[in-house]
Amino acid sequence: MAEKKKAFGGYTISFKGCTDSVEKVFGSAPIAPSQMTKKIWDYVKKNKLSKK
Repeated sequence: MAEKKKAFGGYTISFKGCTDSVEKVFGSAPIAPSQMTKKIWDYVKKNKLSKK
């Protein structure tokens, strides 16, 4: 069988053990998908959830 390729960029993100709600991360007002992406990455970096 062929070997499985690594994910592009090589980053893994684990939200295991996080207790924050979606509203705490994104807020309660509607936001655009691009803003959601920025807020997710801000949250990941702030809480050191990614590994290379």
